[in-house]
Amino acid sequence: MKTIVTHIGPDLDAITSTWLVKTFFPGWEEALLAFVPAGTTLNKMSPDSDPEIIHVDTGFGKFDHHQTDADTCAARLVYEEIVKQHGVDPVLERLVAVVNDVDHFREVFYPNAAADYWEFWIVAQIDGWRLLHGENPTKIMELGFQSLDGIYKVLLNKMWAEKELLNAIEFPTKWGKGAGFETVNDEVIHQAQKRGFSVVIRKDPKKGYVRIKSLPKEEIDFTALYERLKSDEPDATWFLHASRHMILNGSAKNPDMKPSKRTLADLVRVIQEVCK
Repeated sequence: MKTIVTHIGPDLDAITSTWLVKTFFPGWEEALLAFVPAGTTLNKMSPDSDPEIIHVDTGFGKFDHHQTDADTCAARLVYEEIVKQHGVDPVLERLVAVVNDVDHFREVFYPNAAADYWEFWIVAQIDGWRLLHGENPTKIMELGFQSLDGIYKVLLNKMWAEKELLNAIEFPTKWGKGAGFETVNDEVIHQAQKRGFSVVIRKDPKKGYVRIKSLPKEEIDFTALYERLKSDEPDATWFLHASRHMILNGSAKNPDMKPSKRTLADLVRVIQEVCK
């Protein structure tokens, strides 16, 4: 039976390199997991002597990096093998870059590195899992695999959104620059806000739904815009969030909402008229 071996008390690099093997190496999806003291191998074998056994982040084999001071990690070494077999994966490229940063302790240089919000990201979660499940490394790995599945999907959407940003309809508002998108990818709103757009509108080309969001600034108030949209198109369902920073027309949380029939260009025009 195929087996992936890593060290006891798995960290982000051990979890990610194992996840990469199980997810992207054909035939390794159901591989068993085995754990050894860091630096050792299963049954003291040579790390790369059995094609049915892969050692990652331990054993000083081809998927370990502790025998060198190179700026690499086990996950990067596994990814390089994936590239050889399947070609470059831009999402994995970015994911592995973060893992490599963390494995070399460079996350201490991230902005506001001591802020509490960093305790919500995967590295801090792994520390928590190790405290909770230290005697059960398989549980830690399984939790890590689920997180990495989600992170891969989020990065995929983010990169898609970054391409959508290049085609934004930009417009001025009294609160700052605005951006409009016709896309099914809701992540464009998040990414546009992170890049400084004060008002962002997304029209779903398939369902017709509209989402308008602003930066969470106290001076921004969408009440007048909401009243105008509701007055102009009473047959559509418009919802003003209590913060007055978001207007929804259609939502997966409420399938009974009726979508707007207005085009993105028309909606942008209305926003400019009301928010000039």
